[in-house]
Amino acid sequence: MRVCLFVCLHACLCVWSVHRLGWCNLTEGCCDVLASVLRSPHSELSDLELRDNELQDSGVRALSAGLEDPHCKLHRMGLSGCRVTQRGCDSLASALCSNPSHLRELDLRYNHPGDSG
Repeated sequence: MRVCLFVCLHACLCVWSVHRLGWCNLTEGCCDVLASVLRSPHSELSDLELRDNELQDSGVRALSAGLEDPHCKLHRMGLSGCRVTQRGCDSLASALCSNPSHLRELDLRYNHPGDSG
């Protein structure tokens, strides 16, 4: 059942270019699926809104692995209110340095990045 759900979700996310998943009770565990979509050469995903979910730093680390992939076509990502701290910001910064060509807008409002985040 879990594998089937993963395959269905992955297929759906790859087809559309914009996904609004704010306030959907997503957790860090969901971010592995999202990261695999970002890494997919067949994905058309360009705008991903994840605001106000409990993604935390571990989820953002998983998303960062997708962002640094050369297949990632994401132009905008919303992580407002996702409980991201300095560790998550460090992961995002590293990913964006690895693949700086696509992401143009990153919303990190209402998080806790600390002084150096």
